[in-house]
Amino acid sequence: MRIAELTALLHLASPALPVGAFSYSQGLESAIDSQWVVDERSTSAWIAGGLAHVLARCELPFLSHQIARWHAHDAQSIAALVTADAEFLASRESAELRRETEQMGWSLKQLCLSLEWGDTARRETLTALVPVAQPSAFAFAVAAHEIDPPAALAAYAFSWVENQVAAALKAVPLGQMAGQRVIVSLRDAIEAAVELALATPPAAINTFAPMLGVLSARHEQQYSRLFRS
Repeated sequence: MRIAELTALLHLASPALPVGAFSYSQGLESAIDSQWVVDERSTSAWIAGGLAHVLARCELPFLSHQIARWHAHDAQSIAALVTADAEFLASRESAELRRETEQMGWSLKQLCLSLEWGDTARRETLTALVPVAQPSAFAFAVAAHEIDPPAALAAYAFSWVENQVAAALKAVPLGQMAGQRVIVSLRDAIEAAVELALATPPAAINTFAPMLGVLSARHEQQYSRLFRS
């Protein structure tokens, strides 16, 4: 991998990227409130479940195909990109999760446009994509920097895992070493999720996480909250 490509990927996966990821737990806080997640073991199981059943089967393959569409950027690909983005937004399990991906997508979109990543034609397509899901905006940035798709998917998955662990450190709470053990234990799961995503055609993208939807909906009315989802 070229150094410029690697540094661009590290930038996109950085928790310092100003998209607001730190303010969301994606249902984890509600799982903690319901005592589904209470310690290091249950935290690891919760994150592994989200990685295997949500990211690997929906978010990561969606990201992979959006990257390809941004690269192609012909009339057919643009139409598919817009349709897929709308379908992804409709697939979110709760109002909170939909607002999350829209807010993070908008923030990343503003960053891409302000820094003038990509060419003019692709930036015009990104500008017109309203609302935009966060993975669609991430895919734009990946294509703009010509980052290898498998590496981009791995970085996206790792960033998601890292954010989940950061939320658990605050809300379970867990110690720093426990959080690091969870991250290390999920390295193989990230690789498996990326491999499955790369082999998933558009028609096979799916997500089935009913309890995530229930817990996320409960979170909207939760008495005390640290996170926005």
